[in-house]
Amino acid sequence: MSDTPKFEVIDRRRMKAEEEQESKPAPAPEPAPAAPASTAPAPGPRLVVSEPKPEAAPETGEEEAADLPPAPTADEIRQQKLAYDAASQRLEDLIRAQNPGMGAPPPVGFENLVQQFYISAMIQMGAGGQEGQRPRVDILGARTTIDLLGVLAEKTQGRLSEAEERMLQTVLSDVRLAFLELTSMISLQAMQPPQPPPQGKR
Repeated sequence: MSDTPKFEVIDRRRMKAEEEQESKPAPAPEPAPAAPASTAPAPGPRLVVSEPKPEAAPETGEEEAADLPPAPTADEIRQQKLAYDAASQRLEDLIRAQNPGMGAPPPVGFENLVQQFYISAMIQMGAGGQEGQRPRVDILGARTTIDLLGVLAEKTQGRLSEAEERMLQTVLSDVRLAFLELTSMISLQAMQPPQPPPQGKR
């Protein structure tokens, strides 16, 4: 606590010297700590006291945000987008050279994003498997995909067209119903007693 009065005295002296206001004599040995005071902002000793607060905020508050790399600048985003578009066009030209009759692909839109989530969720719940084979179910992965659709619905609320909103809610309802049916079947199977293994012929 002995450091705080020293900072206050130094800040007052600097402000008095700059603004030519009341000048009070200060002890001779105190010009030595002028180096740490020069790093503090000019407005006064309160800012010196508040300097530790920005350091404590990332530790107690948003630690995850502090671990993230800095966001790209607007110029970097523009350059990356141009490079991506050029690479995508070269790929499309190569594909058209191998398939001359193929037309241009339709532009990717919001409905493609929703369909991608829908297909992923249904495959994770066992749809799309080959006939005669037992479907492979990833119920936890399906739950995550359905939750992502729910996040998408929340974050885009009020920003979609009527057709987009109807499509998203329809898809979300379908996958949730499929999830309920599947989890009900899993629960029933878990409640059934285990079947004894078939006895072999003697």
